[in-house]
Amino acid sequence: MPHSLATLSLNYSAENGKTVLRHVHSGPLRVLKSLYPEGSRICHNILIHPPSGLVGGDVLDIQIALDEGAHALITTPGAARFFASKAHSALQKTRATLKNHARLEWLPMETLAYSGCLGSNETCFELGQESMLLAWDIVSLGLPHAKMPFLEGRFSQHLEIKDVLLEKGTVNAEDHRLLKSPVGLNGKSCLATMVLACGTPFPKALRDKVVDMAREICDAQSHAIKIGVSAPSEKAVVVRSLSDQVEPCMKVFQMIRSAWRSEVWKTSTDSPRIWQT
Repeated sequence: MPHSLATLSLNYSAENGKTVLRHVHSGPLRVLKSLYPEGSRICHNILIHPPSGLVGGDVLDIQIALDEGAHALITTPGAARFFASKAHSALQKTRATLKNHARLEWLPMETLAYSGCLGSNETCFELGQESMLLAWDIVSLGLPHAKMPFLEGRFSQHLEIKDVLLEKGTVNAEDHRLLKSPVGLNGKSCLATMVLACGTPFPKALRDKVVDMAREICDAQSHAIKIGVSAPSEKAVVVRSLSDQVEPCMKVFQMIRSAWRSEVWKTSTDSPRIWQT
């Protein structure tokens, strides 16, 4: 049995031009008050987990549904943490379904995989016609600032956009070839993916534009991190990075988000206020 099981169901609907959230939770996982800093069309929510981390046997289960035309932005107040475990694995799983013309921004702060953790983070999205997703997944292996490297344990990642993108893998602290090799992580402790995806193919001119915008930002920051941009399908543009620490990656991803928002959605380039505190 799980040491701690927490569930959260978020359901967004578009009602008279306003995105409205209805939610149900069980255990220590919930959202704060809905915020509308950009007007009623876009609902901002901050997801909180009061224990601030997972230990062996814990399970966090997040279910998100957006009805047609809804637009939600979900972030967190700080890093998710997978603490060391001697026996049992900890799991965070997120499932999001977007109906036609819905938009979701899934923008949590980084995930910290402590040395000795046995953790898994599974995130899956399903997109309806003309729906759009802007999401990122940022992982730090160990605590570089505290000089606590990832020396024991394993951490698994699963990032899926149904019929569009699938990335999965496990980092084992004993796999020195993966961790240290130039064709692996090359000694970097922060690995991250950012994606802009659509339920139907992007117009080629728009897809090329968002790729070029991201590459221009990445080129200007290439002294700080290793980063690349690609369009693996007609429905997705992907940014991948490796860095020594989270902060340079987060800075670049936030810059790309602002640029993409302005170009694709003609919405504000401002960051959520909680990121600025």
